[in-house]
Amino acid sequence: MFLGEFSCLAAFYLLRCRAARYSDASMDPQQPFNPLLFLAPALCDMTGTSIMYVALNMTSASSFQMLRGAVIIFTGLFSVAFLGRRLVLSQWLGILATIAGLVVVGLADLLSKHDDQHKLSEVITGDLLIIMAQIIVSIQMVLEEKFVYKHNVHPLRAVGTEGLFGFVILSLLLVPMYYIPAGSFSGNPRGMLEDALDAFCQVGRQPLIALALLGNISSIAFFNFAGISVTKEMSATTRMVLDSLRTVVIWAVSLALGWEAFHPLQILGFLILLMGTALYNGLHRPLLARLSRSQSPAEEGERERLLDPSRTLINDAS
Repeated sequence: MFLGEFSCLAAFYLLRCRAARYSDASMDPQQPFNPLLFLAPALCDMTGTSIMYVALNMTSASSFQMLRGAVIIFTGLFSVAFLGRRLVLSQWLGILATIAGLVVVGLADLLSKHDDQHKLSEVITGDLLIIMAQIIVSIQMVLEEKFVYKHNVHPLRAVGTEGLFGFVILSLLLVPMYYIPAGSFSGNPRGMLEDALDAFCQVGRQPLIALALLGNISSIAFFNFAGISVTKEMSATTRMVLDSLRTVVIWAVSLALGWEAFHPLQILGFLILLMGTALYNGLHRPLLARLSRSQSPAEEGERERLLDPSRTLINDAS
């Protein structure tokens, strides 16, 4: 993941050289900033993603993606606390609707049938871990928005800097992880927390794994660049709203491939979550404006006739 983000830094300097050659105004000189500012978002990204991938092994993919909608709640609250943003009534209603949607999705997990791979206790633990990870991710989003706005950092440079920190830190952590026993939690033959040598061996013997890794690196690089671009041009919450749209695709694919069973409560929970994100992002305002403009011409003419100052009043005529 961090290798994909780190590749954005190389793309940034390539674009910078091209802009210097062709006088491209889109790559204006950046304000000087300390790269260590993006160390904290990188740590949040590393911690939150690690917790979410652990939780993904305990619950279904659709519930995992739906529960990630909780990040809108914490991003909104942290935006108020750290960015000084004021939330209007519709945004508070959106937060409440999102909470209600999360409750419905969690209830669907409790009532659905569980196989030997996903026991009820593991599903509950996984759902709680996902929500806990969203607190960390929301801190990352708010920090990125603050630093990108303040220093006018190019999105590719911001993503690449985070990827550099994350790649170096995780590479160093692979050394102690190679010697830490993990028991049944481990997925490698030695039973350790992480076995990088075994991972490279699998990649060498299975070209499909290498292809999947290359695809993952490319998609993460593009996804993070697009996400932080939205953060710069709009807001951190808008980025989270657009990110939530992936839920439909993941849910549909999981059902089509038979990876999970259909539960009606998930539809209700997703619709409530969708309503909450729409309210928070102000998507109801264009609809209300269109309804207010759809007043019939007859009503408008009657209103103008009643408000016409040249119209003679009945009392005056008498």
